[in-house]
Amino acid sequence: MLSSLIRRNRPRSEMSFMEHLDDLRISMIRVVTVFAVGMVFALIFYRETPVLLNMPLEWAKHPETSPLAFALSQPGPGLVNMGELKEFTFMGVWKVLMYAAFGVGVALASPVFLYETARFVGPALSDREKSGLVPFCVAALILFLMGAALAFYWLSPMSIQIWQHFAEGMKMEVTWQASDYYAFVVMMCLLTGLTFQFPLALIVLMWLELVRPKTLLKSWRGMLVGIMLLVALITPIAEPLSLIVMTSVLFSFYLAAVAVGTVIVRRKRVARGDKPNPEDDDLPYDDEDDEDKDDGDSRPKRQKPVTPSDSSPAPAKPKSTPPPVEGDLSSLD
Repeated sequence: MLSSLIRRNRPRSEMSFMEHLDDLRISMIRVVTVFAVGMVFALIFYRETPVLLNMPLEWAKHPETSPLAFALSQPGPGLVNMGELKEFTFMGVWKVLMYAAFGVGVALASPVFLYETARFVGPALSDREKSGLVPFCVAALILFLMGAALAFYWLSPMSIQIWQHFAEGMKMEVTWQASDYYAFVVMMCLLTGLTFQFPLALIVLMWLELVRPKTLLKSWRGMLVGIMLLVALITPIAEPLSLIVMTSVLFSFYLAAVAVGTVIVRRKRVARGDKPNPEDDDLPYDDEDDEDKDDGDSRPKRQKPVTPSDSSPAPAKPKSTPPPVEGDLSSLD
């Protein structure tokens, strides 16, 4: 059992259907194992993990210590003077530990998940498609880390400042509960990282020819509205600055995905022997015109052979006469 989890006994091209299902189960066990190891690692170092997750709160209190100090505003006196995070129940402390462990487990298991996914679908791809599988996985990991870093360094501290600003404006004293704060930071990073994967999803849809690049480009207005709604959902406070920045970044990813998908689809269709652009499939196809174009303008067009039946009318059949009556000798004249 342990040897099958570490390596394969047979190549994928020689596996049966049930063996493929068993290999999928092994891949899932590997991902879950790495995820569990990350959670255990975070629980062992339970004192160090909250220090990392507390950084957005510290940057919100003291923007000058943040790497993106220029993008943060000055906090109010209530946020500066706020003490340590508080938790009022035992289960709240357990939630804090679980949120911290979950974030570390996902961070460690995401590269393994991409590797196992590529390893599982790799044998079903051609050599040309396999050459683009590694860059695809690397791009997925980079985009996820970019989204998580954007949420960790900028969106989380800015949201904390805005929340505190509204609380002070309404003359409210906010007691920050530790479980709510850690859940907010972890889910913000995960959702933003997953949102940054959507250009890769568009490329996959175009590669499968489920949607055409030109169709996506024509519907840019609807895509822009959809991106704005998505940004408003994943950010706790859809204030103008974060809405504009996130929408601009995701819309630029959308345009880049359409450009990359256009090149990929064109190469795939040319290698298959089809027309380069999918839109050309809607045009009428005339075999005779294609033959004339292939022959060239210098060659005379092939004429249809003329048969005698086409050049002259068919001779008229003689009119039939009734047979002579018996004893009638006029037919002998």
